[in-house]
Amino acid sequence: MQNLQFTTEVEARTSSVYQRLKKVIPEVEWPIHAPLIDRINTLKSELNAIILAHNYQTPEIYHGVADYKGDSLGLAQMASDADADIIIVCGVHFMAETAKILNMDKKVLIPDIEAGCSLASSITAQDVRNLKSQHPGAPVVTYVNTSADVKAETDICCTSSNALKVVESLAEEKVIFIPDNYLGKYVASQTEKEIILWEGKCEVHEQFTGQELRDYRSSFSNIQIIAHPECAPDVLEEADYVGSTKGMIDYVDQKRPENVIMITECSMSDNVAVEFPEVNFVRPCNLCPHMKRITLSNILSCLENGQHEIHIDSGIASKALSSVQRMLSIK
Repeated sequence: MQNLQFTTEVEARTSSVYQRLKKVIPEVEWPIHAPLIDRINTLKSELNAIILAHNYQTPEIYHGVADYKGDSLGLAQMASDADADIIIVCGVHFMAETAKILNMDKKVLIPDIEAGCSLASSITAQDVRNLKSQHPGAPVVTYVNTSADVKAETDICCTSSNALKVVESLAEEKVIFIPDNYLGKYVASQTEKEIILWEGKCEVHEQFTGQELRDYRSSFSNIQIIAHPECAPDVLEEADYVGSTKGMIDYVDQKRPENVIMITECSMSDNVAVEFPEVNFVRPCNLCPHMKRITLSNILSCLENGQHEIHIDSGIASKALSSVQRMLSIK
């Protein structure tokens, strides 16, 4: 990586980005970020590459270099329609795998190959086969926060926003739901189907407690609490709204609350706050250590060196694609 400097030219080329970010990134930090952002955006154009950034990425990535932003499946869908030779996934490993499954003809890279996920690592393909043998005839619904191997053993995938709709779309009265235990319990509370759960949990969302939310409500007037369904049931009971990352953003857009607290990964609040400067975001800062492995520096290295390419066996990819496409067919 070349020695990048914060010159007057770089400052000028990145000034419009910083104007959007100045409320969430201190001015003293900008000379560190700006040269990297400038170089990354130049290389993207030269290499016909696009960058996908998950909602949990830091603001300098999310607003500075990303071409597409959103949840994991939304990003992969966007990428499949993009005219690009290279896709760089700024997220965790299973997201890069999902992007590859939907874009097998394109080069998919991840800036840090060690960026994992507690949910994805909580279950294996053999675990799924064991569950199917224990509950014969029960279809397997798999959250997209899983590996390609697990998706390949799955009947249908789901996201946090459509999990209930996917479960209700199935004819069977007993459904295996993996791997997120809390999301599965949330779905089970809203359906009459029998839900067979797994014990996977998101290490970020499981940190929140109902008492913590009650304390926030007593400390801030007119506060709206919006929570991701990967949180524990006692947390969801205290929330004014429960929904996916996209659903949470839409809620803020529609309601424009005076004060809001987003019970999810901390960087998402920073990213949404940029879009809604009139809303006061109270930030309980639980960070995902895996998401934070992605930095501007290793994004640049990824572009310069083509490192950390995602490869998936074609047979596994084909089976995994089938479960994803089945989900996409549900309206």
